[in-house]
Amino acid sequence: MSDTIENEKFVQLNYKVVDNKTGDTLVTVEYPIGYVHGVNDVMSEDVTKALYGKKVGDVIEVPIDTKLLYGERDESLVFTDLIENVPEEFREVGLTITMENEKGEPRNFIVTRLDDKTLTIDGNNPLCGREVTFVLEVLSIRDATDEEVDLGGAVGADPDLNEIMERAQ
Repeated sequence: MSDTIENEKFVQLNYKVVDNKTGDTLVTVEYPIGYVHGVNDVMSEDVTKALYGKKVGDVIEVPIDTKLLYGERDESLVFTDLIENVPEEFREVGLTITMENEKGEPRNFIVTRLDDKTLTIDGNNPLCGREVTFVLEVLSIRDATDEEVDLGGAVGADPDLNEIMERAQ
């Protein structure tokens, strides 16, 4: 069994997203993500290429273009309202509020600002418009089972990086 990442190897990673300008950690995954290398496109091609040939314990840093992941920042998705118009249960910075548009499509908004008079929510992904680097640590590597190869990841899991990132915010 090879101890390096190559196609059809089951790999577990931890990762964090770091803001290039401030050095602040914006997102940290609290549990490892597992995927089958070369089978599941859970990560960008740049990340997959950078991981190929790495070993357990290796840490890689990959700059990510958030415009490709989330598009351009859209200021029309930022709303400020008088605090008196907002129910008390929504008056918490960092709270995610799901709303639907006129077509019934859901969108998450995050409370980004709160003062004595107003509350601001933002429908842009929090990473949108930032220059970031994914820092990934290889936790384990093993041969994937046939079922894992078919699924692209762990049996009973759905390794979707965007979904994980949304939950981590």
